[in-house]
Amino acid sequence: MPETSLPIVHKQIGVAVISNQQGKILIDRRKARGEMGGLWEFPGGKIEAGETVEECIRREIQEELGIEIAVGESLTVINHDYKTFKVTLYVHDCRYLSGEPQPLECEEIRWVKQSEIDQYQFPQANIQIVNILQNRGRAI
Repeated sequence: MPETSLPIVHKQIGVAVISNQQGKILIDRRKARGEMGGLWEFPGGKIEAGETVEECIRREIQEELGIEIAVGESLTVINHDYKTFKVTLYVHDCRYLSGEPQPLECEEIRWVKQSEIDQYQFPQANIQIVNILQNRGRAI
């Protein structure tokens, strides 16, 4: 009997590049357990049925970090294939509005300068975001 493989899961993720008034970007470190544990990422999460990308980002940031943000323009859309799943990241520039960021769904959070962002280890799909931010930092 031929071996049948399960269909590859395709995750649709809303991602926030949150900046504060000092121009720093908020990143969080994934919990150590699970896929890509311990790596840094831009906060966000799965888009629910019937939800816009912007609604997803606002909801996920409130749930994961306990803060309010303004979701701005699309920064990029990234398609990436990992070994066990595919992911599409809908990345938006966001502005921090209020609340004290808390690591509710992650190990740690940190505000970092755009020029220092490449010092943190990110999942492969996030590298394009890091590159965009590094190039934008040079242009400022």
